Amino acid sequence: MTKSPARDDDSARSAPTLSYALDALERSIADALAARSLVKIGGAVTEISSSSCRLSGLSHFVRLGECVELAGVGKTSLCEVVRIDAQGVTVKPFDGTLDAGLGTMAWACGGVTLSPDRSWKGRTLNALGKPIDGLGPLRQGERAIPTDREPPAPMRRQRVRKPIKTGIRVVDLFTPLCAGQRIGIFAGSGVGKSTLLSMLARAAGFDTTVLALVGERGREVREFLEDALGREKARTIAVVATGDESPMMRRLAPKAAMCIAEHLRDHGENVLLIVDSVTRYAHAARDVALSAGEPPVARGYPPSVFSDLPRLLERAGAGEEGAGSITGVFAVLVDGDDHNDPVADSIRGTLDGHIVLDRAIAEQGRYPPVNVLSSVSRLTRAVLTAEQQKLMLKLREMIAQFEDTRDLRLMGGYHSGADPGLDKAIQFVPRIYETLRQAPEDPLSGDAFQDIARALSADLPEPAGANRLTRASPGTALRQT
Repeated sequence: MTKSPARDDDSARSAPTLSYALDALERSIADALAARSLVKIGGAVTEISSSSCRLSGLSHFVRLGECVELAGVGKTSLCEVVRIDAQGVTVKPFDGTLDAGLGTMAWACGGVTLSPDRSWKGRTLNALGKPIDGLGPLRQGERAIPTDREPPAPMRRQRVRKPIKTGIRVVDLFTPLCAGQRIGIFAGSGVGKSTLLSMLARAAGFDTTVLALVGERGREVREFLEDALGREKARTIAVVATGDESPMMRRLAPKAAMCIAEHLRDHGENVLLIVDSVTRYAHAARDVALSAGEPPVARGYPPSVFSDLPRLLERAGAGEEGAGSITGVFAVLVDGDDHNDPVADSIRGTLDGHIVLDRAIAEQGRYPPVNVLSSVSRLTRAVLTAEQQKLMLKLREMIAQFEDTRDLRLMGGYHSGADPGLDKAIQFVPRIYETLRQAPEDPLSGDAFQDIARALSADLPEPAGANRLTRASPGTALRQT
């Protein structure tokens, strides 16, 4: 069947007309979008409580997580939308107090964004990206980035394989780290969590350290930045939300720090991200969710807290091909030394390993007070050689024997020679503990396996026919002779 010439002519004439119509539609949409930026969408305050307020007129124009500005008397308050329903919008202020009255106008202003720049190194800012160190304004980067972002696609991430030497012997031996790994430090209050974090911040192999201090005492912020970090402060970007600030600021601070770290990672840098602590972020998220009307389901925590935690933690890690990495170290404050509370349990299941600090070890004066039997790194096989893994497991075995029989030995119920394995543990474990002892002012270890081999093979008794541990080549396992 042949086409009609008249039909072909009609199609040829209609094609330019259709193209012109599409171009005109595209221009109209672009003009409308440009004009929208000149139009302010607003509502009014209809209800005020101690920590939030209700707005009318914005239900159809804002989304959860976006911000509005309240035009108070002589002051503009920035608030975040936490609940939307047909009757209105619930917002919570980033400031600690609300300077608004009934009828106060509220203007939609989009989500919170940051424009990170490498010149921010050495600076201290609040959760909104404003400098608080008195060193003048920050240079803004070329692109505004939302603080809430999706993590990289799983199949586009690089593999995590590059070992990182922290210089902390107990970490390098028993919980070795990789660039792009996410690990948690679980501890009760006053056990030495911040001290260990400051030691990790001194580790080589990172281009930049991004530090989020969430819910800390105001007195400790400057001490940590100037005393604990020392010279490392020059390569550190600190985001601070102290305990007296609003839950909105404490919830935003880790997201802002993650946003800065992601920007640096996307530009090829290997970033160390330290968040102290994720638990206080969870507490702030709980306060916000309860204000939005969510029911408490697990020890007072609403359901959204347990979806917010992995959404934040998954943003750290290795980037896509050609990008850098974010090595995340997340402090977890364990309430009442209960390591199985809902927040700690949720975080432990998301991370790539955990370091447990033990109050009993700290009371003995051994720092860092790491419980090596309870700590684990899920990337050990990617870091240690087969011989190093064998040595690490042997050390764990001796420590377990030593600790399991501590009470028996203190009561005099064990006599030397009854168990050769326990005799060996009694001989070597005190040396292991002494080698693992490391103060913040001590120099970082160049090779933890060399240090432990040197300690175990020094001045050993050599009875005839007895088995002994001798040092092999540096960084390899000890062998029996």
